[in-house]
Order: sequence, then structure tokens, then C-alpha cells
Amino acid sequence: MSATVAPGEPPARRSASTVAWSLPARAIATFSGTPGLVLKLVLLGLLNALSLWAATILARDGHWVAVGVLAAVTLAVDAIYLSSRRAVPLKFLIPGTLFLVAFQLVPIAYNVNIAFTNWSTGHQLTKVEAIDGIKRNSLAPPEDGRTYTMAAARDADGELVLVLVDEATGDPFVGTRDGLRPLPEGSVALDEMGLVQRAEGYRLLRGQELVAADPALQSYVVPTGDAAIRPEGLELAVELAPTLVYDAEADTFTRKENGVVFRDNGRGSFVAASGEELEPGWRTNVGAHNFRRVAADPLIRAPFVRVFIWTIAFATLTVLLSFALGLFLAIALDRKGMRFLRTYRSLLVIPYAVPAFLSLLVWQGLLNDDFGVVNRVLHLDVPWLFDANWAKASIVLVSLWLTFPYFFLISLGALQSIPAELVEAARVDGAGPLQVFRKITLPLLLIAVAPLLIASFAFNFNNFGNIYFLTGGGPASNDQDVAGATDILISYTYKLAFEAGKGQDFGLASAISIAIFFIVGTISVVSFWRTRALENVR
Repeated sequence: MSATVAPGEPPARRSASTVAWSLPARAIATFSGTPGLVLKLVLLGLLNALSLWAATILARDGHWVAVGVLAAVTLAVDAIYLSSRRAVPLKFLIPGTLFLVAFQLVPIAYNVNIAFTNWSTGHQLTKVEAIDGIKRNSLAPPEDGRTYTMAAARDADGELVLVLVDEATGDPFVGTRDGLRPLPEGSVALDEMGLVQRAEGYRLLRGQELVAADPALQSYVVPTGDAAIRPEGLELAVELAPTLVYDAEADTFTRKENGVVFRDNGRGSFVAASGEELEPGWRTNVGAHNFRRVAADPLIRAPFVRVFIWTIAFATLTVLLSFALGLFLAIALDRKGMRFLRTYRSLLVIPYAVPAFLSLLVWQGLLNDDFGVVNRVLHLDVPWLFDANWAKASIVLVSLWLTFPYFFLISLGALQSIPAELVEAARVDGAGPLQVFRKITLPLLLIAVAPLLIASFAFNFNNFGNIYFLTGGGPASNDQDVAGATDILISYTYKLAFEAGKGQDFGLASAISIAIFFIVGTISVVSFWRTRALENVR
């Protein structure tokens, strides 16, 4: 590949041009032929090794469908990149497609799946794990229960066991997950504090090894017929008896004391007729239950409607005020010959250049009631962040500060693209400044800016950062504890996921996030449809 040089071009320029044009050709040639094939094989080898490692882990956990999909994708990638030139378009499409699927489609599908489950605090286990957990939680000391001096140890096979000494009789035992077994008399020695000092045939755990075994000890249970022995700390074990009996055939728990029966309610819990619920529960599919809760549960529906109205108001006010201020400043600075014009424009872009979360944290301090600079300098006593109405005003004003430079830049660019001949012709026809702006400038400006206004509305509809970093959704509202006075839908969803009820409710939060998606999508579609004329479609 050679560069084309004009016949009359000087030799020096011709040489420099030849070198400049040959660099891309040399780079392409370097990775062509055998070097390129070797590089391709190395990269495909790394990809296959990574896929093999992932497939091994997935197979170990029993995710065979995922293993099949991974194998099919890996083989397809190998076939495409080792094929002939006919697959060149696919070679460029595959990387972007894989990232699209991995970082967009898979999270969306996962979120939709969670919305139809009861995944929340107390419902994070499988049913088998939940039944075992209920059995462990139902253990309580019986009236004639025994207590044991305990020491964690390892047997000859390295398995974790409990060396036990009955505090009433002094008899030694060893407890395993299979049961309790007596030890020969004198095989266990106690120190002057009454703690196990030595056990023949067993290595007692000390120091860091004992600390490392603590998580295993917390769930360690030694069965003893109808009862069980469980560690209470690192030096004491107690005999416990179950207060609930599980009937595997009927799939019910029965309380020994009063005969109350707990049945599977179909939503991941064992529940009695009185409504009493056993914990923990388990993850299960609940259909549209989470969506019905949004519509039927007054504790969720009432704040949802209030938060939805405020979200619309917040997004609308932020976009309209920011656009109005940005356009005003763009018109004011769209003048040739003004002194310090570049300085003025640069200063107006500063709020846009500073990271938003830093600006929000700074404004949080500036608007503080007691020591905030705004109240002190202006000699005011305004509860900017602690009164519901003032907090909403603060959020809108701070959002205006963060957003107007964006609209200033795009409005300035759009104004400079409007033909000056149109404005001059309108002025010749006798149009005043307001008429020129309303009849010519604004319609032509909206052709370029209207799609950006819609996109900005969608962004502010889910502007979690402005709410979280400035007010945290507060101040608290009077109707309930979850949604604060300034929470928008996305921050309300966050609180439902991590702070509501028992602590976490991922299923309900995912259902609301789906509702938010359809709300924003509907508003965006309608807005684009209504502004087709402004987008110069017709």
C-alpha cells in the first residue's frame, strides 16, 4: 500500500506524506499473516481456558443449562474467528453483542425474575435449608436438660468434634454430627478453672485456630435422640430439645406445647391459622404478588402515588428551569465582540465540570440549618433540608445549578447553527426581538434540543444521586416510615430493597423498578411521538 502524491509536490513533503500514510499500512501488515494468526490463537486459547474454568464451576453447582449456553457460545466464537472472510461482519459484531447481553439483557432478565419471587430478608434460603433452620431455631432447653463443659477439637481424621464433660456427673463424652459417644474415664483432664485441658486421642483447638472454627461451631449440633447438644460460646454446650416437630409427609410443623400446626402458605413460609409465621422462610415464585402489593397494600400504595407525583414534578421543574436558564445565558453570550466572552462561558461550565456527587455533598453543608454558609451569610433562618417544602425547593435549586451548564452548551451550539439570514429577514419585515425569538429562534432551536429535553427528563426521573446525597429522601414523612418527603421513585425503590420492613425486600423493589421502566418508557415514547414535527420528520 503506497500513498498517492501529487506530481508537483516537493520531495520533502512527498517523503513525509509517504511515511504518514504508510504507518497504518505497516500496523495492519504487522498483525496480518502468521503473526496475526498466532495472536488470534493465543486470544482464543485464553477465552477457551476462561470458559472451561467457568464451566467447571457451573457444573459443580449443578447449573447445566448455563454450562450448555456457555459451551455453545464458546464454540460459536471459535468457529467465527477461525472461519474464512465470509464471517468478517460477525467478527466485528460479536464483541459488542456479548457485552450487550452480559451487561444489559442478563441484568434485565435477572431483575424481572426477582420481581416474581419473594426474595427478601427471611426468604433467602432454599426450602430444605429453611426447614433445617426452623428445626435449629426451635431448639430450647428442657426442664431436665444437661449442661456440658466443652472444648472444640480435631479427631484423628481432622474432623471437628466437641469434647464434653457433664457438669452434673463429670462423665466425659465426644460429640459429633452423628451423635454423642462416651469416653473412657480419666481420658479428659480439666484445669483448676474447670475447663478442658487435655483429651486423649484428640487435639484441642487453641488461639487463631479456635477463632477460625467459631462459624462452624455456631451451627454445630450433636443429635441425642429427641434432643440435641449445641455449643453456647467456646467453652459451654447445652442440651436442647425441639419445640416444633416436622412431618415430612404432610409438610407441616407442629408445636409440641399446644399442637398448633404451621403449613406451607405457598409464598415461602410456614404459617399457622392465626397468621403466626415461622422463620426463616425460603425463596419461591409468588407470581404477580409483588405487583398486587403495590396496588393493594395501603402502606405501599399511598407513598407510591405521592412519590410518583413528586417525581414527575421534580423531573419537569429541573428540565424546564435548567433549559430556560441555559437558553437565557446562551442568548446573552451569543454576541461577537463582547469583552471576556470566553471567560464568561468558561465560568458557566464550572458546575458541569465538577463531579456531581461532590457538588451535592458541598451543597448539603452549605444549606445546613445551624452552620451552613447560606443561612449565615444571608442572615436567614431557613430549614433548607429539614422542612418538607424547603427540602423540595433545595433539591430543585441544586439540580438547576448542576444541570443548566449542559443546556447552556447545547443551546449555544444550536443558536449558532440558526442561519442569520432568517433573523435578518424577520427584522426587515418589522418583527421585534420577542417575535423573532418566538417565531424563528425557539422553533428552530427545539428541532435540535427537543430530543435532549426528553432524554434529560428521563435521566432526572431516575436521578438517584441528587436525592440520596443531598437529603437522603428526607425529611421523614408523616404517613409511613419508608418514603421521605423528597424521595423519588428510584430512591423509594432503594429504601424498599434495603431499609423497609424486615430490612430487605428485593422482590418488591424489582417489581417497582419494572413499573418505573414502563412509566419512563411510556412518557418518552409519547414525547417523541408528539415532537415529530420538531424533529423535522415531516
